[in-house]
Amino acid sequence: MSTFRSLAASLAIVLLGPLTPLPGAEPKAPVTPTARPGDRPTWNGSRPRFVPPVDAPIADPFRAPSGPFGPGNRGIEYATAPGTPVRAIGDGVVAFAGQVAGRGVVSIDHPSGLRSTYTGLGDIFVRSGQSVAQGGPVGRTVTRLHLGLLDGRRYLDPAAFFGGSPAVLVE
Repeated sequence: MSTFRSLAASLAIVLLGPLTPLPGAEPKAPVTPTARPGDRPTWNGSRPRFVPPVDAPIADPFRAPSGPFGPGNRGIEYATAPGTPVRAIGDGVVAFAGQVAGRGVVSIDHPSGLRSTYTGLGDIFVRSGQSVAQGGPVGRTVTRLHLGLLDGRRYLDPAAFFGGSPAVLVE
């Protein structure tokens, strides 16, 4: 196998020429990931008081899955109309803002160690690394909004952190 690799490398050099950096290009140090989603600090046990991200009824409440791939709702889905303003549920720093599988998503890391995620955004008003205040604008919905709350890789019911705000279900 090593003979084959040597032959392939030699053939590549003959066909493509020696691999040299472009003029002015500095060699870069290898990139070592500093953190993966499950490696970030987890919930410190304090019970933060969050606020609902929208003024809309709940279309589908949190339903804990029976296992890692089991059915359930790993958050709250709100019955929002297109263009509904979405607010941060608590103070934090934007960890991600962009598209995932064609859907607008924002993730916010909160000082408690929890992470909130907002999926279903048509317009995104924040960028990664930006500090946001509780109630501050995050974006606008394109259809329904899904709010998730994570402790590392474990999903929590966001409504349990709304400080007594009643959860209103769509019948």
